[in-house]
Formats: sequence, structure tokens, C-alpha cells
Amino acid sequence: MKGRTIAVGDIHGCADEFEALIEQLALTRHDRLILLGDLVNRGPDSARVLALARQHAHRSLLGNHELRLLNYRRTGDPTHLKRSDYETLRQLSDKDWAYLASMPLTYHVPEYSTVLVHGGFLPGRPWRGQPARVVTRIQVVGPDGEPGKRADFPGEPHWSELWSGPPFVIYGHTPRREPVATRWSLGIDTACVQGGALTACILPGREIVQVPAKAKYLVA
Repeated sequence: MKGRTIAVGDIHGCADEFEALIEQLALTRHDRLILLGDLVNRGPDSARVLALARQHAHRSLLGNHELRLLNYRRTGDPTHLKRSDYETLRQLSDKDWAYLASMPLTYHVPEYSTVLVHGGFLPGRPWRGQPARVVTRIQVVGPDGEPGKRADFPGEPHWSELWSGPPFVIYGHTPRREPVATRWSLGIDTACVQGGALTACILPGREIVQVPAKAKYLVA
């Protein structure tokens, strides 16, 4: 029996919503649950999200929030830590740290000509081999052709608008009210931690399944 490949957008410590989504998906042993990074920070229970991920996920991809915590653990330099990071640091066990360190950057689903990633890719270049600083953080393509945040370059195009596949790319990282599709991409970070919803996309049909947030945990 062939199972489903299911991508889930940014969870950000929203353990109750993640648990409800898992229940709604009715996973079988044939399914592959792929989490698109940013499992931790901002929301109320990063440790329980990681415990659920270890139990149910086939893979969890590296997001910019995991990368930031790993860099801090490696260097001891708190310069780039945000306020919510400290609450997460208090929660994490050695098993959690090992799980974060094992996260790959991408997950390729060749049978559907699809790649899953946290942030995205610089257009016009092969997706394979793009570095962590790009694939975990990119939102827009800046005037210099380099990756940037929407807040820094509000007039510049989102990378997905310039992406010409194949492959088709399913990504998180850029929070929006609803999933956003182009011909060659689908963004499924629907801002659960900000009171939106936690979104899953089921392949091959790209069916969307959502669980609404129980609360607005982060006020932007």
C-alpha cells in the first residue's frame, strides 16, 4: 500500500494544534509526515512539539529558528537570540538537541517532482546545494539578487513569484492568512502562532487540511 506524503507548515511551539492536526490526518504506517521547520520558539510548548515530532514525523526540516538555537549552542554567542528563544532553551533536553541537529535542509519527493523546504530557494539556480542561510531564511529576492526579509525589502518580489520549476516547491517561513500557490510553489505557513491556523498539504493531490489556532500566542 502506498502512503501519503504530508507536509506541515511552521508549528512554532503550538503543541495542542499539532496534536489536533495529527489526529485529523489519521496517519498510517505508510504515510510520511514531513515538518517544514520552525517547530520551536514563540509558542507555548516547543518541547512537546519536538516529542510529537519524534513520535510521528518521518522527517523534520531545519528552519531558521532551529538554526539560530544550534548556532548559539555551538558558539555560546547570544547576540542573535530573541526573547522567546530563552524560554525554548529552558525546555530543551539532550534528546531535543540531538533531534534539532539531525534536521536536513530539504526533502525531495521525486515521484511527484516536488521538494519540501523551510524558507525557499534563490531562483535561477539549482535547488540542490543552496546553503542553510538561504533555504531557511529567504522570503524576497533583494535588489542585489540576494535573499532578504519582506520587512527589509517590502517592494521586492517573493522568491516564489520568480521560481520556475520543476521541481514544485512546498515551503513555510513566510506567514500569510491562507496558503499561497503559484504554478511552481505552495506556501503553507498560515501563522498558527499568531492566531491563524496550522496547515498540512497532502501529496499527491495537494489537499489542504487545517486546524485553527486555539489562541493568539504571539502578537506581531
